[in-house]
Parts: sequence; structure tokens; C-alpha cells
Amino acid sequence: MAPTERSMQLRIRIIGAIFVAVFLIIAARASYLQLVLAEDLSARGDQQHQRIVKLTPQRGAIYDRNGEALALSLEVKSLYANPTEIQSVSKVAERLARVLDIPEKRLRAKLSKSKRFVWIERRLSPEIAQQVENLRLAGLHFVREHKRYYPRGQVASQVVGFTGLDPKGLEGIELIYDADLQGEGGLLISERDARGRGLATAEQDIRGGVPGGSLYLTIDRTLQYIAEKELARQVKESNAVGGTVVMIEPTSGRVLAMASQPSYNPNATNRYQPGDWRNRTVSDSFEPGSIFKPFLLAGILEEGLLSPGSQIDCENGRFEVGGKVIRDHKGYGRLNLSKMLKYSSNIGFAKLGKKLERELLYQYLSDFGFGKKTGIDLPGEENGLLRKPDRWFEIDLATASFGQGVSVTPLQMVVAMGVIANGGLLMEPYLVERVVDGQGDQTYRRQPNAVRRVISESTAKTVRDMMVGVTEPGGTGTRGAVVGYKVAGKTGTAQKVDPVTGGYSVDKTVSSFIGMVPAENPAMLLLVTIDEPQDQTYGGLVAAPVFSRIAEDSLRYLDIPHTEMVAKQTLPERHMKGKTVKGKAKIFAAVVAGETSRMPDFGGMSYRQVLESMSRSGLNIKLTGSGKVIEQSPRAGDTIRYGAKIWVRFGA
Repeated sequence: MAPTERSMQLRIRIIGAIFVAVFLIIAARASYLQLVLAEDLSARGDQQHQRIVKLTPQRGAIYDRNGEALALSLEVKSLYANPTEIQSVSKVAERLARVLDIPEKRLRAKLSKSKRFVWIERRLSPEIAQQVENLRLAGLHFVREHKRYYPRGQVASQVVGFTGLDPKGLEGIELIYDADLQGEGGLLISERDARGRGLATAEQDIRGGVPGGSLYLTIDRTLQYIAEKELARQVKESNAVGGTVVMIEPTSGRVLAMASQPSYNPNATNRYQPGDWRNRTVSDSFEPGSIFKPFLLAGILEEGLLSPGSQIDCENGRFEVGGKVIRDHKGYGRLNLSKMLKYSSNIGFAKLGKKLERELLYQYLSDFGFGKKTGIDLPGEENGLLRKPDRWFEIDLATASFGQGVSVTPLQMVVAMGVIANGGLLMEPYLVERVVDGQGDQTYRRQPNAVRRVISESTAKTVRDMMVGVTEPGGTGTRGAVVGYKVAGKTGTAQKVDPVTGGYSVDKTVSSFIGMVPAENPAMLLLVTIDEPQDQTYGGLVAAPVFSRIAEDSLRYLDIPHTEMVAKQTLPERHMKGKTVKGKAKIFAAVVAGETSRMPDFGGMSYRQVLESMSRSGLNIKLTGSGKVIEQSPRAGDTIRYGAKIWVRFGA
């Protein structure tokens, strides 16, 4: 074979081999694309001819301990436009601007875009959505999303918090439990051609979406309303800058109510200052003053250094320590420990602090939980201030003994006092009882947690019994008494630190009252603080009456029976704007005398209206359900006899 012919055959074979190799490569690649990457490529292809808009997820609800809604996600309409379908941008913008209260210029800019999908306004109110629909303008479309709504308005607003437009939690429970509440948003899918233009025959499709989990709190809506109402009333009447109320169940650590003033409505956060959103019960600290004294007393008794009958010389109201003078509001001679607490002698407690000494006093205060966070499931909790004992001078030991030179949050104070209320255990406070996922299955349930034993049961009972004297005649907290119950309480009036001088202010104070009721077996523990009250500043005059009113209404609501005989002469007087009021005395005296009254007509009333009626009349009414009153017993106008069960049921 000639060389030229052999060369040609070789080239043919090489070219044939190349063709075969290329074919095999193409076949392998095609097989790979068809068999291995088919699903991924199909999805990518869909994406290229689909426009996908992520919708707002359906956030889980927040309920109180009785299942009453405090936060809900409602289905609402969001408005978007397809500018290519709009014939007259100016006309549509002009008519929309009047309904949506959006500048016409901004609407024209949106409607003039070359896009096929432009958000106009999301989560419209039903009224506004209906007005837009009535315009019947081409190119405008609706899609259903979810909007956060707080049906109780300001009730528990600083506990529940609120969300942003995302919607992600920004404050309170909404923030801390955002991961549990946040659902998965659905997808709005619309078809488009290769150039990205919407297809005229295509319809929008909403896919996916998983609702978030729901929370059940320890908060009781009714107790919360009572606390907020009475706190707001006192802050207003005393021209104070603010105040707090914390109510817990001392045996478990459950928070039943938590109120702060000023407050806000989470449905309209933009109308309030950011400071109003703050939950002052955990974020603000104050010098407790005399409400601190029971903890020192507990340490003295636990160590066996003195007994309730032991006497201390109170130096007739003036006592010098470390070059500084300590004074009492009144000169006392020798007092036993019970009377020292009842009359709130600073000098007597300064001497008790010296008996316990720095290290031991610090250890007890630390064991009660001061100087560190309680662990409550809320954002922004402060530690308070409890300095190490090696930094205490003689005067520091004395002042710490009656609540100066230390700072606490209202929640810390209540949790610490819970040790005395429940028999010696420090309980961890909490707000969320259980979590239920979007399918209704319980995923979490909180159990009460005892952090440690601080004092013995006998010491706790002894201190509790001594605190009862504070609300009895002659004590500093008589206006904290509650008809028909023994109250173990303590008043406090603490000067605030002046940020300019660094010393104590001469005219700014925090007035407080802390108490537990019934004292024999406390069902509730309650702290009231009033920040910078004017005119009257003593805790026994400003905060104690608030405690009394809240406790009275709460005990009635919880249907806790009286532990004491109700007699007219034992009823405390109520002082309001210089007048003495004995209205409650007349009501209860009439009940004791066997007199009867008639059942009001509650038909169609709201929860709040019934509570206000209860407060005015003194009736002990059991409330169930939500909405408006649909049923009551006895019937309107029927006679109410002493001891009879009275109830009202609400419904939609």
C-alpha cells in the first residue's frame, strides 16, 4: 500500500475515533443531565419562567393562662400592582392616594416601573381594602397575608411586646420566643415568559406556608387588667413619673401580672415613645429602702443570733456610724424585733446588720438572689447592684441593712420575698407555661424550679408573722390591709440618687409596698412601686393603698375565701384627694348583717365594664369566657344572698 493511501486511512481512523469519543462524551453528558440533574434543572427552569414573592408567615398566637388571646395573626389583604395593565398611571395614582393616604408622587413612581409586580401597600385594614376594591382599577391585585394584632390593646403590652413588618419580634415575649412563634411564609408564584413578562393567561399561585407555634403564658388577663388599672390611677393621682406592679404565685414562681407605667398600645407603637415600650419591672433598678429589712431579719433569725422578742436600743431616733448620722422618722427607745419591723426603725436594723456582719449579710442577700438576674424569660433584665463586702465601710454595712447602697429590680424584689412567702425556697420566675406547635402538638411545658433553699420553713413563717404587724394598727402599712384577710407586708420610701451631685435627692423618691396574702398561706405576692410621687411620698400612703385595691379585687376574682371575720370596725379607711371614704365598709357591714342586694343587668357588657362594676359594688363575681356577657346568675334584678355563687359568662 502506497504511503499516501496509508496516511489517508490513518487520518480516517483518527477522525472516526474522535467522532466516537465526542459521541460518547455527549451521550454521557446527556445521560448525566437526564438522570442525575433532571430534578435540579427542572426547578431552575421553573424559576426562570416564574416570579416568586415570599409572603408574611402566619405567626403563632400568644394566650394567657386561661386561653384568652393576647396576640393573634389575622388574615388580611396586601395590595400589589401590575403596571403593564394600567392605562393611566396618573388617574390610578390620584385615586389610590386619597384612599391609602400615600403621596401621589410616590404612587406614580411605583406604578411607572417596567416591572410586572410592585408592592403598593401590605397588610391593609379590612375597611381600606374594601375601599380599594370599590375603586375597580385595572392593574391592582390583592394577595392574602397575615398581620399581628393585639386584641387586648395595652393589657400586658410590655410583657407580650410587638413585632416589626417582617414580622420578627422586637420586644417582650415576641422577641425572646421569636423562633417558636415564627412560622414559614408561603410563596406567591406567577408565570412569566423568557423576557420576564407576565403571561396574560397565567394565574397567581400561593404555595407552602407553615403556621408558627403558640404560647400559653402564666399571666392572667383579668389580674393583669386589675394591676394596670390601679397602677395607672395612682401614678396619675400622685403626679408620678412612673410605677410598676409585679404579682407572682410564690409557691411556683409563676408571674400572674406584670405592669409598668407609662404604657403603650402595641397595635400603634408609632404613637408612643420608645421608653414607653420598656418593661420597667425587669429593666429598671432602684434602691429598695425599708422593704429590704425582712431579708436581714431572716438572716438574724436563721443564724439564731436573736429572737423576735429580743430588744434593741433604737437610740431615740439618732445614731452615729462611721462619722455619719442615721435617723428614724420618730424617736424610739428599746424595741423588740417585731416592733422594729412594724415601726421600720433604721437604727435598729443598722445594729442588726452589725450583728450579722459583712460577709454573712452579703451571703444571705446573694442567696436571696440580689446582684444577679432572676432568669425570667424576658429581654433587657438588669442585675441590680450588690457590691462585694470587702468594699463596704462601716456606714455601708449600716445603710445596706435598711436598703440603701444596693439596687434591685422590682422582679428581683418579688422573687426574693417569695422565699419568705413559700417557706424558704428561691423559685425561678417564668412567664411561658407551654408551647404548642402549628399542628397543635405540645412541644414544651415548663415546670416550677426551686433554685435553692435559703432559709428554713420556721424562719420564713416567723418573719411572715412579724410582717403582719406592719399592716395592723400602729404599723407603717395599715393602708395595705385587705378586708377579711391577714396581710404580711412592708412599706418602703427610698431617696433616689441625684445623677448631678452623686448624692441623694432631697425631693425625688421611690415609694413602695410589698405584701403577701393570705399571710397564713400566701396565694399571691405583690409589689407596688411609685416613682417620684408628688406631695405625699411615704410608701404607706402612696403604694400601700394600691396594693390593697389590687389584692382585694384579685382575691375576689380568684374566689379565695376570707381567713378573718369581717367586721365594720376593722375596715381601713381609704384616703382620696384629702377625703376619707368608707364605702367598702358599708358594703361589707351590710353583708355581715345578712342584708341582701339585687343582681345588676350585665347583659352585653364587656369584660372591662363588668370588672368596673365589681369594683364599685364589691360583688364577688366569677368570670368565664371572652367577648360580651351572654349569661349570668342570678338573673338581672334577682336577690343576691350572702354566700351565694355569682357568675357571669362571656361569649362571641
